[in-house]
Amino acid sequence: MREESDSEALVMEPFELSYSDLVILSSTGPTDDPSSSASEEEILRWDSMRRSVMESLGPDGPGLLAVSGVPGVSFLRRRLQFAARELALLDPERRKRILKEQCLGSDVPLKDPDRRVSSFAMQLRYAEGVANSRSKANNELNRVASLENGDLNMNKSMKFQDDEYDHLGNSLKELGFVMMDLGICLARICDSAIGGHELEQSLMESSSAKGRLIHYHSRIENLVLKQSGKKSGINKGRVASKKNLKRDSMKRGDSTHCEAKACCVSSNLWQQWHYDYGIFTVLTAPMFLSSVLPQEAREDDRGAATCVQECPYPGGHTHLQILDAKKGKVFMVKTSSESFIIQVGESADILSKGKLRSTLHCVHRPPMHENLSRESFVLFLQPAWTKIFTLSGYPMDQLVFDCEDTESSNDGCRLTQQDGRDLIDRISRIIPSLMSRLKDGMSFAEFSRETTKQYYGGSGLQANQ
Repeated sequence: MREESDSEALVMEPFELSYSDLVILSSTGPTDDPSSSASEEEILRWDSMRRSVMESLGPDGPGLLAVSGVPGVSFLRRRLQFAARELALLDPERRKRILKEQCLGSDVPLKDPDRRVSSFAMQLRYAEGVANSRSKANNELNRVASLENGDLNMNKSMKFQDDEYDHLGNSLKELGFVMMDLGICLARICDSAIGGHELEQSLMESSSAKGRLIHYHSRIENLVLKQSGKKSGINKGRVASKKNLKRDSMKRGDSTHCEAKACCVSSNLWQQWHYDYGIFTVLTAPMFLSSVLPQEAREDDRGAATCVQECPYPGGHTHLQILDAKKGKVFMVKTSSESFIIQVGESADILSKGKLRSTLHCVHRPPMHENLSRESFVLFLQPAWTKIFTLSGYPMDQLVFDCEDTESSNDGCRLTQQDGRDLIDRISRIIPSLMSRLKDGMSFAEFSRETTKQYYGGSGLQANQ
């Protein structure tokens, strides 16, 4: 892991592992088999990488790493990231039909024009991927490869036609199965270092993962959606002004609804501070799109902000923020645009007895970029719902926030030491502690319900999609 600072923010570059090294490290042969042809130098290098993996994911690391050089998925990944924006801005009835045809759901209110995120979810079953989908996956890779023509500049052909949406579900599965394999390989590496097969076995027993194609809306898009909503009457009598929303969020500051309270920490986030509660979360490096609202756009034109082009990372980083409570710092994560990020979730933290560290994170919304959206595909790898957790052997002292020598940043700005302490103190107050959600002998299903309940209120029951 490399840390750097600039005039705007503290930036962290996570340890990056090449795909080929990930595969080698996850196998049992190269360093363990005496007949292996690996040289002593190669064995030493792989041992060093194993240590770097565990240092990155362990209690003294950031709780994440990057994987680069994954073959055959670059065009598919970028095509799906463009699709996230297209789906988010489609006519609601057309989108509803496409989602139903492609077996996709959503866990956000898509009728809310002020939503910061549009998310489209799919369950992926590992057994299905291995046994039944490889030929389909290969066909899908061949199909997108035929579109590539050696040019990954998609700016000239971002509009999806109806027949292209016919392949959306298969495309998501293909990319999802690749990302699932990345997580399973990493689980083997961690199991080898920790001892036993707890992580890999837990993933295989679950046999499924949840994929989310996510579009983080630009402020211009929200204006377009509000205009369209007013025209069609969707938001009549329901959507408050920005002033009222801000006032209401402050009124809810004392409620138990964690997301509402999180707004008091920063209103400049696409996604509020939280832990993922699965084993690993695998993310594509994000894509940022810049949209311009045409001067002559019609009020009823949902796709008015269609002058879109891909743009570099604002500030040179992903705008994924992580909190390192031990160092008392908030970092912006910086990776290459072609890499995948793997984060540790709370289930891995529990199953490894604290040898892996879950990542407290949020997604930052650049304040000076009104026309900027962010696209990502995320895969959540989790244990079986019936998996039983035990607190025996878990180091309870790791749950304590330590904010000494605080030097922090938020919203892209450097903060003073006292500001950093205050920020981390506020974040720690709005995040329900692990101990308040986890009881000894609790199943993963019970843990997930309690976690969702404490974060978002209500019954905490998980959506089917």
